[in-house]
Amino acid sequence: MQIEQAVILCGGLGSRLGDLTADTPKPLLPVAGEPFLQALVREITRYGVRRFLLLAAYRSEQIERFAREVPAALGQDITVEVAIEPDRAGTGGALFHAREALDEVFYLFNGDTLLDTPLHELARLLDDPEAIGALALRRLPEAGRYGVTTLDGDRVTRFGAKGSGPGPVLINGGVAAFRKTFVDHLTANGSFEADALPGLAEAGRLRGLAVDGYFLDIGVPEDFARAQTEIPAFQRRPALFLDRDGVMNLDHGHVGSIDRFDWVEGAREAVALANARGFYVFIVTNQAGIGKGLYTVEDYQSVMDHLQAGVMQAGGWIDDIRFCPDHPEAVIEAHRKVSDWRKPAPGMLLDLIDKWPVDVADSLIIGDNASDIEAARAAGVRGVLFTGGRLDDLVREQLGAGHEQNEGSEP
Repeated sequence: MQIEQAVILCGGLGSRLGDLTADTPKPLLPVAGEPFLQALVREITRYGVRRFLLLAAYRSEQIERFAREVPAALGQDITVEVAIEPDRAGTGGALFHAREALDEVFYLFNGDTLLDTPLHELARLLDDPEAIGALALRRLPEAGRYGVTTLDGDRVTRFGAKGSGPGPVLINGGVAAFRKTFVDHLTANGSFEADALPGLAEAGRLRGLAVDGYFLDIGVPEDFARAQTEIPAFQRRPALFLDRDGVMNLDHGHVGSIDRFDWVEGAREAVALANARGFYVFIVTNQAGIGKGLYTVEDYQSVMDHLQAGVMQAGGWIDDIRFCPDHPEAVIEAHRKVSDWRKPAPGMLLDLIDKWPVDVADSLIIGDNASDIEAARAAGVRGVLFTGGRLDDLVREQLGAGHEQNEGSEP
C-alpha cells in the first residue's frame, strides 16, 4: 500500500498549555528554534511523503503562513495545503469537512505528537481489505492520562478504554493510516477517537502496530519543556550518503529509464540496515544525462520513484535525495555550467547537512568514484569506495555495531 498524502490535525486550542497558546496554535509552538509542526513534517518526509494537508481552525491564518513557508524552510519539494473548519468541529469534524481533499488512503497525524513510526509497516496493515484504519500504538509502563487500546495479533479489539491495573499498556500514539471510507463513520462535529474508533474496533475494522520508538506529546507544559532538548537530540543522527549509479544500481552509463535500472546486490538491504542503525540515508547523484539531453528530469524522477519503492519493499527508506543535472559540456543551456553541486564539489552534501540535523562527525559517503571521495573530504565526512560485491556487506562493516536506533522515551 503506497500512501502519498499526510493529513495533520492542527485545530486544537491547546488550553492545557495556558499562555503559550494564547496567540499561537499548539503545533506552531517553537521547539529549539523551529515550529514543532516543522519537525513533524520533516520526519514524515523521510518516508517519501510529499503532499500534506493541514486541518486548521484556531488561528488558521498562522497555519496558512506556515504552509507557504515550510517547503523552503526544509529545502523539500513538497506541497502543503490547508483545509479550514467552518467552526471548531473536533477531530472527526475536521476530517469530515476536508473529505473532498482526502486521497483514497492517507496517513493521519496529531499535530502535537511525535512518535517514531515505520510508516511503511503501518501502511501494509491496510492490505487487509477488511481494515478501514491502522493505528500506531505506543507501549507505556502505565496509562497515565491516556486511554488504553488492546490488540489481538494485529487486530485492535478495544480502543481508548479508561486505563486501570498494572502496565504495560498500549495507547494511541497519534499516527494512523486510513481509507477515505473512514469519513463515512464521521459527522460534521465530534471526536473520531470517541465517536468512531471504539465501534470500528468492536467490528474488527481496525489494525494496530505496537511500536517502542521515541514518543512525546507536547500537550502539557512539562512535556513541552522536555521537547526543547529531547526532540533535537532525537532528530540529530549520523548520515549515510550514497551515490546512485554504481552503488545502488549497476552503472550502464546515464541510466535514465527503469528498463535500464538493475539493482546492485544488497543495495536495498543496505539502506534498511542503515535505517535500523539510526542513520539518515541520502542519495547524492550527478545526473549529467539530463543536461546532455539524454533523458528528462521527469525520466530521472521515475527512476528514483522506482528506487524508493524497491527500498521500501525491503523494509527501508531513503530520507532525502539531491541530484545535479549540470555539466560544463551540457547541450541544454540552463545546465551548461560548472556547479558547486556536481561532485567532486560538495554542494549536495552540504545542502543536506544544512537542511537536516546531521551528526557530521559520524557520517560517511559510499561512492564508486574518486569524485565521491573528494566530495566527502570537502564536506567533512568520511569517504568509502565501493568496488563491487554486496553493498549491505560493506555498509555492515562500515557502520559497525555502535549505532542502534534511538531509544524510546517515556512521556
